[in-house]
Amino acid sequence: MSQIPDNVQVLRPFCLNTKKDLSVGRRYPGWLALPDRWISWVFSGVPAGLNAIRKRRISVLFSTYPIVTAIVIGLVLKKITKLPWVVDFRDSMTEPDYPRDKRTRRVRQWVERQAVAAADRILFTTTSTRKMYLERYTQLKEGNCIVIRNGYDEDDFSDVDFSGTKACPSRPLRLLHLGLLYPEERDPRVFFSVLSDLKKRGVISSSSVTIDLRASGSENYYTQMLKDKNIDDIVHLLPALPYHDALKDAANSDALMIFQDKSCDHQIPAKLYEYLRLRKPILALTSYSGDTAQLLKSSKGAWIMDLKNYEDIITNLPVFLASLESQSHPIASPDFVTQFERRSLTAELACCLDGLINPISNSKPPKKQPASAYNQSDNDSSNPPHNYERI
Repeated sequence: MSQIPDNVQVLRPFCLNTKKDLSVGRRYPGWLALPDRWISWVFSGVPAGLNAIRKRRISVLFSTYPIVTAIVIGLVLKKITKLPWVVDFRDSMTEPDYPRDKRTRRVRQWVERQAVAAADRILFTTTSTRKMYLERYTQLKEGNCIVIRNGYDEDDFSDVDFSGTKACPSRPLRLLHLGLLYPEERDPRVFFSVLSDLKKRGVISSSSVTIDLRASGSENYYTQMLKDKNIDDIVHLLPALPYHDALKDAANSDALMIFQDKSCDHQIPAKLYEYLRLRKPILALTSYSGDTAQLLKSSKGAWIMDLKNYEDIITNLPVFLASLESQSHPIASPDFVTQFERRSLTAELACCLDGLINPISNSKPPKKQPASAYNQSDNDSSNPPHNYERI
């Protein structure tokens, strides 16, 4: 909240969390959580939105997922006011097998279809998600589907010590993962098995490498697993830290880790951009086919291993550790990293919004824009990119 400017009004319409507020003995009717647990927000959010539109003369609507109810509110406001509407899907709302509950999936598919039909622009964070939606909804115009990646805020790194650590024989190498490790989408079991076997062979030990998993979630599950595999002296489950402290902790590591299953091929974890800004070697346990791998290949600062391929990991992990010890592993260049700074990304969003609320006459060409702005070939010719120098 401290990052929101004082002149930005934040409205807080009443809302209930079905799971927390409407359950009895942790049980509640499933229909009270369709399309999600925040559905009650619609009944207060729509009137609050209409009142704000009238009082503040709002020019454009913007709704962002992953709260599906936010998209529903935006859809209703769009239908009532006819204002231009930007839907920020970020990641996909539905997949062939997601959500797993079929009734929830059907409801969300309906919301998704309605949003796609009504939206004036749709935003995604990866090119493959955009491609998937264009294939799923053939009526979509390519120029109305825009990729604006996640990124990092340079101000968040102003007090981070980038001198970091240097590998030396007197201490173990430190690898760090920040954030949740889902037992499915980021399943570390194969990686743990590799560590166990490398330890048995004498290739690694607690004196040569430390792997810290901070705020991983499912700690009880992983604690027992680490004990069973006899690697609890190498892998440590650490508590969560405040955001800026976590960045400082990451700067005090020899390498940073990403876990991402093939089922998330068209997603890129938001923290990856912060990893890149820290300019540390990155160990990516992911599929070779996904957007995460493609971004990291372009960065030339990561070593990619298949999350579920035992042979791939056990062959390449010792080589990766050796490169850290010798300080020979490459890192992403500053020129590659700065394209993901949020000022550049916000400029792309400003360009998108300007194109909806202040079209430039064809007789008056737009001013020259930064190279990072909105791909000209992806624009609807009726809405060329607009000047956003004031941003």
